[in-house]
Amino acid sequence: MEGSSRKLFLLSCLVVVGSSAQDFGQTQFICTSVPKDMDLCTATMQNSGPAEDLKTTVMQLRETVLQQKETIMNQKETIRELTSKLSRCESQSLPATGPGGRRPGSKNTMGDVSRGTTDTLAQLGQTLQTLKQRLENLEQYSRGNNTVQANSLKDLLQNKIDDMEKQVLSRVNTLEETKPGARNDTDQRNRVESTLTSLHHRITDLEKGKETRPTDKFQLTFPLRTNYMYAKAKRSLPEMYSFSVCLWIKSNASPGVGTPFSYAVPGQANELVLIEWGNNPMEILINDKVAKLPFLINDGKWHHLCITWTTRDGMWEAFQDGVMRGSGENLAPYHPIKPDGVLVLGQEQDSLGGGFDATQAYVGELANLNIWSKKLSIAEIYNLATCNSKAPAGNVFSWTESNIEIFGGATKWTFEPCRSHN
Repeated sequence: MEGSSRKLFLLSCLVVVGSSAQDFGQTQFICTSVPKDMDLCTATMQNSGPAEDLKTTVMQLRETVLQQKETIMNQKETIRELTSKLSRCESQSLPATGPGGRRPGSKNTMGDVSRGTTDTLAQLGQTLQTLKQRLENLEQYSRGNNTVQANSLKDLLQNKIDDMEKQVLSRVNTLEETKPGARNDTDQRNRVESTLTSLHHRITDLEKGKETRPTDKFQLTFPLRTNYMYAKAKRSLPEMYSFSVCLWIKSNASPGVGTPFSYAVPGQANELVLIEWGNNPMEILINDKVAKLPFLINDGKWHHLCITWTTRDGMWEAFQDGVMRGSGENLAPYHPIKPDGVLVLGQEQDSLGGGFDATQAYVGELANLNIWSKKLSIAEIYNLATCNSKAPAGNVFSWTESNIEIFGGATKWTFEPCRSHN
């Protein structure tokens, strides 16, 4: 080897170690030639530049990929959740033609019926808690951003809550029929109902925004036949020797819309009841005495109903949409409506404030229930049915939010009679 004519080279080896073996595999040695007369450290630093740049670039690319992967996973989770809920809604809307309440070969998207009721309800409750957290985030967003995006987010969340409500209530009802009297399951159910009620109250508050909604411009919705979804008046009715009761109602339930309201007193569960049960026509019960009413209402449209009664000779009159449809007498004559009772909306009472039967539950929408301790005139009833400004409010029970408590997932929405008509 001719040392005078050739430059001698040393091998300078750079050790490149990844941040972890998981990132780059095993340690690698990268060797390069260095002229004899060049400082070894300087050459090493010069040659290490591209390697360091490469390492930095790789790390940045890896971080970008991880971020994209996390985003994709979140999107997949959202899609999976929405798809699951859509499947559940579709499975509920299809008729059950096979054993177990499902179509043959259909997937049970609501979970295995054989699973423990506690586990199932706990899972549903956890899902509702997640929705509640999202609603809280939406509230914070809408306070600082009163925009179209905030409203669209609110609408999307409301739709998801509606779907979840139907799934939960249907599931709970099925489980209760399977295992009646299980105390732990009842406690779980009550917590789920409480969460549902809280969710809908929060949505109502969002709907109000900065505007002050009149306290009587609301409706109650009872989407399912259950024995636990209802509303209750905070005060009892007084003793009455005559009365008028009027309300707006909308339902297409069949057979029978159920029980719009019932008033029970100690010793008499059927003191005053409006009910359409099974294939029977709508009836008014006073002290367990019955009169059949000529109403036709289960067409899915809003209708205004009024019933008047007086203890003298038990005379009654029935009005639908401001027009008298029928009348009669001898309905519990000389029996005054007793005080100290419980007025319930959406359920028929077999005992004071309870004893509900799901088959008699009301399904549909209800609004503007007012009760007077007198017989209204035909003109007053017509004003009520046509939303005339002269229409009176009930002197015994008036339709205001402060007079009503809601239980079991019954929902409350903004409503104005006649404007919302049909």
